[in-house]
Amino acid sequence: MEQSSAIHPHDDIHCIRTAMQWIEQGHKTALACVTQTWGSAPRPVGSFLAMNDDGDFVGSVSGGCIEGEVATQALGLMRAESSANLQFAVSDEQATGAGLACGGKVSVHVFFVSEQARICLTQLLEKAEQKTSAALTIDLSSGSLNLIASEPSTPANEDMQTALDRGRASVIDNDDGTNLFIRPFLPPLRLLIIGAVHIAQPLSALAALTGYEVTIIDPRDGWASPDRFPGFEIDRRMPGEAISSLEPDQRTAIVALCHDPKLDDPGLIEALRTSAFYLGALGSRKNHAGRLGRLAGYGFDDHTLSRINGPVGLDIGASTPAEIAVSILAEMTKSLRVRT
Repeated sequence: MEQSSAIHPHDDIHCIRTAMQWIEQGHKTALACVTQTWGSAPRPVGSFLAMNDDGDFVGSVSGGCIEGEVATQALGLMRAESSANLQFAVSDEQATGAGLACGGKVSVHVFFVSEQARICLTQLLEKAEQKTSAALTIDLSSGSLNLIASEPSTPANEDMQTALDRGRASVIDNDDGTNLFIRPFLPPLRLLIIGAVHIAQPLSALAALTGYEVTIIDPRDGWASPDRFPGFEIDRRMPGEAISSLEPDQRTAIVALCHDPKLDDPGLIEALRTSAFYLGALGSRKNHAGRLGRLAGYGFDDHTLSRINGPVGLDIGASTPAEIAVSILAEMTKSLRVRT
């Protein structure tokens, strides 16, 4: 059996970092992690909660439904310096309180942070600071932790490789009867926006809310200013140069919004040479057809050119800049999460 879920890593990294700070202050500390869910569950598989021996806690494994019982168990496991797998049934009444339509079941692994676990988690935080991929594995029988710093060339089994490829937390049943929980931690998603136009303002804000690191690329004076894009990275190089230098990868989306071939086309030419998971370009169907014709002149075949989503965004009848931004982010999310 394998159950998996896509998760947002940043809250959990903060949770683990806080646990390490408590240990440095002399506290005993435990971590709890959602390992499986059935039905409706408040928090996805892979969510963490940290707690110290004073009862302070950070993070969440249920949105409030089962936190009290998890905390009680965590205090006991800190005293025993042990680990346990806890099973909870979230009632319809509890689920309603957590904002869900119906209840479900949740499995939570709780473990005292031993010296071996502390070393492993410290290495994980170092990988997160370096923005490199890593995966934490937990033996649900023994409670031992291990860190996979990069995808192994010969993984333990196909399920593990799938978990690494998709960035999804999963429980894997091994042939020897043991269960291994694997929790990938991937670099932050990136969004490179070509063109500091009006649509870029709500798009950058929405993308940041969903965990993207956003860069605005526009060489024109007065367009990409801190006043218009407060708190966002601004790159004033020509789009082709900027895209090439920023080295987009499979965790990167690129959206061209200038509606000016002199800026959009060079950026898209470089973007097509990368492994970015999403490419989009603003413009009507007629304009997009002309764009594809121009880019074909640079040697790109139809299959490669089909990577560009144009007109950009899901067709939801969007008309305002904010609505168009919503449609673009929705299409980006579909490309990231839905596998065809």
